[in-house]
Amino acid sequence: MSGTHCELPDQVTKWTTKDVTHWLTSKVRVHPTFADKFEKEDVCGEFLLTFEKKEILEMGIKHGPAVKITRYLEKLKKEEKGSEMESRKPCLIEQWTKEEVYEWLLPLVKSNKQYAEKLLQEDVSGDCLLCFEKKDFKDIDIRIGPAVHILKNLDKLKEKMDLTTDQQEGMAQAKDEVDSKKLKESQKVAPSTEDIPVPRLNSQVVLSKRKQVKQVVSLLEELPKEDFKKFQVFLHDKNNEKKRQIPWCKLEGKDRVDTAKLMNDHYDDQAIPVTRELLHQINQHQLASTLEAQSGQLMCYSEEAELRRDANQGEKLKNLLTCGGNSLDNYDRFVVVVNKSSPEQVQHLQFLTKLQLFCVLDFDPNSNIPQGLCHSYKETRVANLHYPSQYQGEVDSIVTDLNLYRQTSWVFCNGRHDIESELNMEQDYKTWWKKSCRDVEQLVAFICHCDFFNYGRGLIIFLLLSSVDTDKDPFFETYKSFLKYREEENNIITICESTSTYTKWKELIVEKFDYDIDPLSIYELTLNQVNGTVMALGPFSQSRSKLLPSSDSSAVVLKQKDEDLLTALDILCLNQCENVYEDESGPEFQKFRKQQEEDFYRGGKVKWWNFYFCDKDSKKTFVKRDKYQNVMGIIRSQRVSRNTCVLLNLFHHPGCGATTLVMHVMWELRKEFRCAVLKDTTLPKEDVAAQIIHLMKLESVMPSPVLLLMDDLKETVTDDLVNCIRKAVEDLGNSNVNTPNCKVIVLNCVRSHSPKEQYKHHNSTQCQFITASLSQHEQEEFDKKLEELQKTHDKPENFYTFMIMKSNFDQKYIKDLARNTLKNFDIDTEDAKLFAFLALLSTYVSESGIALSLCEDFFGVKMTRYPVDCVLDKMKVYSNFLIIDRVEECGGYKRLRILHHSIADACLEQLEQGYNLMASDITMLMLHCDLFFRNAVVKDKLMLSIVHMLISRRKKDGNEREPFSPLIDKIHQQQGGQTVQDIFVKASSRFSQTASIPQAFARYLCINERDFPEALKWAEKARNITENPYMIDTIGQVYKSYLKSNMDKEKQEMSHNPDDLDTNIHLAINGIRAFQRAQDQWDNFQVDKPDDQSGDFARKAYNIYGHVGVIEVSFLVFEILVRVPFFEECDPMKKKYFVSFLKGSIPIGSVHKDSSPVNDHFAKIIKDHEPFLLHLKPNVKEKFDFLNCYFTYTKGNFEFDTVNYRTVCNHFKKYVELFCTAPGELRKVNEENTKLKDCLRIEECRMYLEKNEADTFSGILQHLDRSAYEMEKIVECFAFLQQTVKQKQNIQVKINYILANVVLYTFNPKSKLVKSYKQLCVLLQEALQVVGHHYHLPDPYFLAVLFFWPTLSEENSEIRTYLNAIRNSSRTHLSKLFYKRSTIAHLYLGREDGLKRLVSKASLDKNFLTNMPRDKLAQLWRNGDIFQEKDISGRLLRVSGTMEQGDVFANYGRLKIPVNPARKSGIRGGCSTEKISFYLGFAINGPLAYDIQYQN
Repeated sequence: MSGTHCELPDQVTKWTTKDVTHWLTSKVRVHPTFADKFEKEDVCGEFLLTFEKKEILEMGIKHGPAVKITRYLEKLKKEEKGSEMESRKPCLIEQWTKEEVYEWLLPLVKSNKQYAEKLLQEDVSGDCLLCFEKKDFKDIDIRIGPAVHILKNLDKLKEKMDLTTDQQEGMAQAKDEVDSKKLKESQKVAPSTEDIPVPRLNSQVVLSKRKQVKQVVSLLEELPKEDFKKFQVFLHDKNNEKKRQIPWCKLEGKDRVDTAKLMNDHYDDQAIPVTRELLHQINQHQLASTLEAQSGQLMCYSEEAELRRDANQGEKLKNLLTCGGNSLDNYDRFVVVVNKSSPEQVQHLQFLTKLQLFCVLDFDPNSNIPQGLCHSYKETRVANLHYPSQYQGEVDSIVTDLNLYRQTSWVFCNGRHDIESELNMEQDYKTWWKKSCRDVEQLVAFICHCDFFNYGRGLIIFLLLSSVDTDKDPFFETYKSFLKYREEENNIITICESTSTYTKWKELIVEKFDYDIDPLSIYELTLNQVNGTVMALGPFSQSRSKLLPSSDSSAVVLKQKDEDLLTALDILCLNQCENVYEDESGPEFQKFRKQQEEDFYRGGKVKWWNFYFCDKDSKKTFVKRDKYQNVMGIIRSQRVSRNTCVLLNLFHHPGCGATTLVMHVMWELRKEFRCAVLKDTTLPKEDVAAQIIHLMKLESVMPSPVLLLMDDLKETVTDDLVNCIRKAVEDLGNSNVNTPNCKVIVLNCVRSHSPKEQYKHHNSTQCQFITASLSQHEQEEFDKKLEELQKTHDKPENFYTFMIMKSNFDQKYIKDLARNTLKNFDIDTEDAKLFAFLALLSTYVSESGIALSLCEDFFGVKMTRYPVDCVLDKMKVYSNFLIIDRVEECGGYKRLRILHHSIADACLEQLEQGYNLMASDITMLMLHCDLFFRNAVVKDKLMLSIVHMLISRRKKDGNEREPFSPLIDKIHQQQGGQTVQDIFVKASSRFSQTASIPQAFARYLCINERDFPEALKWAEKARNITENPYMIDTIGQVYKSYLKSNMDKEKQEMSHNPDDLDTNIHLAINGIRAFQRAQDQWDNFQVDKPDDQSGDFARKAYNIYGHVGVIEVSFLVFEILVRVPFFEECDPMKKKYFVSFLKGSIPIGSVHKDSSPVNDHFAKIIKDHEPFLLHLKPNVKEKFDFLNCYFTYTKGNFEFDTVNYRTVCNHFKKYVELFCTAPGELRKVNEENTKLKDCLRIEECRMYLEKNEADTFSGILQHLDRSAYEMEKIVECFAFLQQTVKQKQNIQVKINYILANVVLYTFNPKSKLVKSYKQLCVLLQEALQVVGHHYHLPDPYFLAVLFFWPTLSEENSEIRTYLNAIRNSSRTHLSKLFYKRSTIAHLYLGREDGLKRLVSKASLDKNFLTNMPRDKLAQLWRNGDIFQEKDISGRLLRVSGTMEQGDVFANYGRLKIPVNPARKSGIRGGCSTEKISFYLGFAINGPLAYDIQYQN
């Protein structure tokens, strides 16, 4: 700003721009930068007089100075003695020519004639001028100062031109009826409007429009008809600078009510002063005095108060959004309802990206086009675009389908023009009300019933970016809906883009609902000011620019939009926690640090801040468990392995610091890996895998390795998720040049009550364990840490979690804590009751607690707007044992929990011993608490915890699980079965749709109470709730146990009652039927379905429990039958009759038996059930054969398959003893009877093969790792059979004989029994001609692939035919076995010719088993590293081929043979065609390619 002025001209109209600047700096005393803006916009004195606050704000001057300038300017206007300029132009502006416009403008802008000339050059005539707005002047380079001045004078001129000729005639007629003398007298008495002070009233105390109208109407009603006519005339004559006259056409014929409304609309808050003035003019002084007395009760505020009110709007906005704090995180979620916006407004709405938005209800159909609000939001954040109709249905489904809580839902409530369709067109109010109103109302109801609103932790913001002029507006209808479904209005605030918009909005609210919204409204801040205010608010919990490691030690920025997409992951950044606080030595940071440390050492979850603090202060240590270096070493070793996805298990006791250790490792490795914690376990595993791949590739050409932490997931969930991640990484695989970085290492923390034992059952190279026991070094580190804490914190001895670990988990210390805290415990008080609930949950359900909102309801308190520790105040006696933390699931909520698992356990023990309050008593109290069982998300989490507490079973030291949950087991031991039954009955009524409760009850009744009829009733109830194979299997298990119980009872009583046999056979029939039905459902249960989280069963690819159950019950029946007098096992002849009967050789009527009523009764019962009994033996044999295929052809699951395999093997031994032992007298047959001798030889051969599981193709393959002697006898048997049996029966025998020769050759190539390669080829060709290409088993085609696989010198074009046949056959008959399971290659393609080219896996293993444990060898096979060993690569042939469109082919000249990849890691993405090589293995569903290598 240039020079200063000492004096100003007397007349403001003569001020220059420099005079205006001087006045602003010297008189008004605003900052020179604001004064410079007036000079820049050519604001001279004449122009200045036309300015109001709105124009000053639009120049970019902040609200405070703008208000101050406005007040001084108002004083300046009053002091100005100049008269208003009168226009010399014609009355009808529309008729002005451009020259007349120029002449009118010249005196207005005499100091800046160029502006008038500019309008003349642009052909601006009168009708054009009337269309001009401020922005139009700006477009022709006329600045804001002169533009405002021109528009103000134009408005004054238009006000004088409002009356038409007809209106003037009507007015004149009314005037003639008035006594002119009285008029003059009244005018002398009555003061003018200008003399009457019109105070500006605070909006909180101004009379509502409705009350104002009623007040005026009541006075007008007292006027005689003649005086009322005079009142209307004077009302029409009324005129001043600010308000134009009311046209007579609007007044004519109006009654008193309509006149009062017209005055109210026209004069706004001046309606009452104007009424009082007019009453004086018509000599109604008494009424005027009455009105004055009534209106005098209103409070008047000085200019200083007005200035203060304006300035406080920013502070008011902060308070509304933060509950009186400085951070936006006092509300869990925000809902924004917004109407139409302009591009100019959108640039000032960035603050929406900072809010934790649940959803936006948008009434602007153009919001998603460029420069629209939704489009702008999506540039930096993720929003899913929805319609109101999508919010209908089950709550859980809506939340899942729309991805609510994880990402913003942007709901278009009245059209969407970026998608062209009739359904997306904007609707007028009438159409919208008919077609869309109900959907929007249901959407509002859904929002208002969300937990964060029910507990006052949600805020609704109505953002008015354009005016709402009538209540018949969809936007206003939505406001009505929110008021309908919300009990309280104080969590609905309004932000308006201007005061005028707010005034209209407020009028509508007052008229419809009669309440004042001023305390919850912002309307005097510009959108720019609103935006700046919100963006300046916290939380500041994260670095402003987040960085991730990238290749070559570089870093990339993690954008907010990318973070929005990674909803399941909590990302650890390179610069985590940095640059959050500007002054880390200041008191604010130190206070924050102290609180974070206190929360952690008390028992809160470790945060990245805790590691950051230690990094910043090297003198302060962070205690590391000794296994820290072990875990670090495992990760670094796996970093260079070939595995694309590695699962590292860390088994640990609860509360011993395992999760903290793993997160500390991640903190140290954050520069080498992109680290993340899996925070949302509810997402589908495919989505989680996709997010991990996204993180791996983010902002980088080359992928980066990922380190992922998973904390205590179910084992089945962990396995499925890791497999899915592995597949996703392998799909990415070699499509990148830098394949070593295509790696995910999963750190899985597994809580266990026997971590060391679990560690022993796993591969030691990929797991570790931590126990609740400190080494000497660890204890010394904890002692040092305590000394540090004593210097920085008050009473660190109250940091109980830290002190428990420091005491080396000393049980006496923990029990003393519990005893001292629980003194005077009274279960009848609410706080004691809630503490008992928490102790029970924390003891039996890991990481459990109760949502804070539920605790508030429990005590009858609510934290609606201001953060007060109401619950902890209520729990004051026990607060030292409690902590409030945040759960990220279900949209995030706060919960109350006990600090440490051992504290909860000790408290339960103290309640039992000191107060005789048993776990069963607390459980029943919880089940009787109605509050916990109402529908809501956080209540569902608690209900799920209660269910898990009742049904979840721990593993034993091996792989089997305990029969009952620890809680049920403890209650049973303490109080017996009746208490357990009472709990299950109550729980079943509470969880009426949870099948696992009656299922667990049935198991309890069956195993512990031996009450089988009641157990069957509850098992059937479980099946009726959810009919799945698990529930049906439970029914079968009850029948099996019922049958075994009866057998045991009969053995003890030494009874042989035929009726018992009948009962037992009926039980067996029902049991087998249940198991078979369960198996049938498992066979068809292969479609992925959402897990029932309350279930207590293992979810695996394919389940064989039904087959095993059928075998078990069948052998129980065999055991029952051998106790029948004429089938007794101890008598060889009777056993012969028994076996012959079961084989169907002798009917029951032909069985020799002593004649007695008992035997006859037994025979009759057996006759009645003969079809069922005769079906048992072939059915069992069929099950054995099927299970043999299952265990032979597919890779097993160690946990489940080991138990089932052992059970099947034990029963097969019984089968052999019963059906595969020839009686001695058969061997003494007459040597001369050749025919009989051959028949007996055939039977002996078949028995031998059946006995040694070699009568099936899969059984022969199993002999690849058995003895050569046994195999020679098998070949000998098949050789005899294939020469003697009939041709029709000979096909499978011949096929098996060929395979037996191959297996024997791998043991002893020089055996005399082994046929030559050519002889076997001939036999195979004969078999293939008979079976064709559609044999019901893949066996012959497996052999064809083995024998006719081409060589480099010999192509066999028929190989593709055999491949098609083997795949079709295995897909048809064995596909259910392969569901989510990999097949096994028992033979591999070697470097030799003939039979020598077939190398068995068993022979390859022998090279390693002498020097390597079997579990480590199995790991090498699983990850493919086995093929890097010289003993393998030296014996196997590497086949050349191509990769085309993701498919693998083996190439032999012009012959291309499709091959399945054994591991997906060998396949590149991008469908690139490449030359490859691989090792070939032969599986039952076709050849497999191993160790795929790209030749480039």
